[in-house]
Amino acid sequence: MILGNFLMAVGMVLNTILNLYFWIVIGSAVLSWVNPDPYNPIVRFLRGATEPVYYRIRRVVPLYFGGIDFTPLVVLLGIQFLQAFLVNSLYQMAARMGGQNTSGFLL
Repeated sequence: MILGNFLMAVGMVLNTILNLYFWIVIGSAVLSWVNPDPYNPIVRFLRGATEPVYYRIRRVVPLYFGGIDFTPLVVLLGIQFLQAFLVNSLYQMAARMGGQNTSGFLL
């Protein structure tokens, strides 16, 4: 039961982190449509949080077609895949081990 609760907690934290990063990628993509001040702390944070991931993806597969960069779309799809596969797998493993969700009911 303790391991089940641990796996449930890991799944919930991972899901929250993936949701936050999803919105960071959205914000970064929206900023790429305008010419923001590069010294703005928000712009610097968004670029700093997304460019390392974008760089790794661009290095493997160039996703710049017709003046449009599709790298953020690939990152968003990757996040969706991780939530559907990894997070749900953790939840299912936790349920099999007797873990409880936040409402206190067995899964």
